[in-house]
Amino acid sequence: MTAELVDSHCHLDFPDFDGETDAIIARARAAGVTRMVTICTRQANEPRVRALVEAHEGLFYTIGVHPMSVGKEPPLTVAQLVDYARHPKMVGIGETGLDYHYTPDTIQAQHDSLRVHIEAAQTTGLPLVIHARDADDDMARILTEGARVAPYSCVMHCFSSGAALARTALDLGFYLSMSGIAAFPKSHELRAIFAAAPLDRILVETDSPYLAPPPHRGRRNEPAYVAHTARVGADLFGLTADQFADATSANFDRLFPRAARKAAAA
Repeated sequence: MTAELVDSHCHLDFPDFDGETDAIIARARAAGVTRMVTICTRQANEPRVRALVEAHEGLFYTIGVHPMSVGKEPPLTVAQLVDYARHPKMVGIGETGLDYHYTPDTIQAQHDSLRVHIEAAQTTGLPLVIHARDADDDMARILTEGARVAPYSCVMHCFSSGAALARTALDLGFYLSMSGIAAFPKSHELRAIFAAAPLDRILVETDSPYLAPPPHRGRRNEPAYVAHTARVGADLFGLTADQFADATSANFDRLFPRAARKAAAA
């Protein structure tokens, strides 16, 4: 692969990568992954994440309260998210969303948090980064309600939900992101959902350190491995690996214009 790839969602501040950040970024670049968005899911970690992206070209970040952490982390307000968004390498709001699989005890608090993040995305013009698990109906409803109030952009990160939620997201103008799950041998239905989507709404990601694609499945994931998922995506759309990389990088630039402008100015 000679085209450049983007890992649109990873967690480089997680303990899994302690002491190895430089080596991991170097391996990513060697694999053609020139840009990465590292997702800050704890407000307390924001200074560390900010310092990380400031120290490396091609790294960007987002901040939000993960739905599984709503009951444990202090809530973020719209004003706080807007303030964080003043940093030039802060490129998105989230991840936020709904997770009824692991944390059904905080459903109402998750709804409230999601709406705060939607309002922050509308206020800043930065894209929303959504996590959805076992909450398709409520997710579709809240995202649609938000869009009726004011426009905003969004990516359904690590998309592994059903076809109905995919259609709702696409109808709202949102993007679907392929993770290593789409490369798992038994993910036939998920690959069919991606194959039915417009190519210009597809991103790729690792969600590292989680969900490593084959041939690394079961081991720690890292941004370099997004190339394996991208090859699966290329096959789905009948493209070469370079063509798919070019398409998904263009999609990333369209969804994350602040990252695109920063890269163009480098």
